[in-house]
Amino acid sequence: MTPSDVEALFTGADGSYRFARWGRPIVPVVFGVEDATLSTVKGAVEAVVTLAGHRMAETDPELGVNLMFFFFRDWEELPQVPKLDRMIPDLAPLCLRLGEAGANQYRHFRFDAAGAIRACFVFLRMDAHLSALPADALSLGQAVQSILLWSDRAFAETSPLARAGGQLVLRPEIAAVIRAAYDPVMPASATDASHSLRLAARMG
Repeated sequence: MTPSDVEALFTGADGSYRFARWGRPIVPVVFGVEDATLSTVKGAVEAVVTLAGHRMAETDPELGVNLMFFFFRDWEELPQVPKLDRMIPDLAPLCLRLGEAGANQYRHFRFDAAGAIRACFVFLRMDAHLSALPADALSLGQAVQSILLWSDRAFAETSPLARAGGQLVLRPEIAAVIRAAYDPVMPASATDASHSLRLAARMG
């Protein structure tokens, strides 16, 4: 991966560069799935957290849980979830826009004073496309997209996952970006594109 390739992963459609990683241990919870899928999702999160060299915990002292996955059939269901509107600003209008756009997923991040990720809400509308994905592929893909604040275009054309020898794996270059991003000497957040040069230098 060239430095410009790395920069593109964190550069939005408006041209702005924005990077953030988790600043606290990750505590996941999953709503709307059966127990078998629940363990698959949590296993994927644990695998990506281990890759990053980050940590998980049993509880978050401030929020209880801080990485929330919601699986559902229609965007109209979300505003009915108790207290969710307290955590997601303008939840009802947001769901209306996402429904009109035909979106099947959305991630909402919250940040601490240093700009690091303090919480992430992952919303997955199980349309025909997502429902056709194997549970391990869906879970690992979402875990990867939740471990960093990627740009909205990072994986629009190319999945972060690949098949190797019949096994589902994270693309090596994406794994390298994640490991570099969690290098202790790197900042928890950045808005200057020169940050991508430092990332690329640590990818080896």
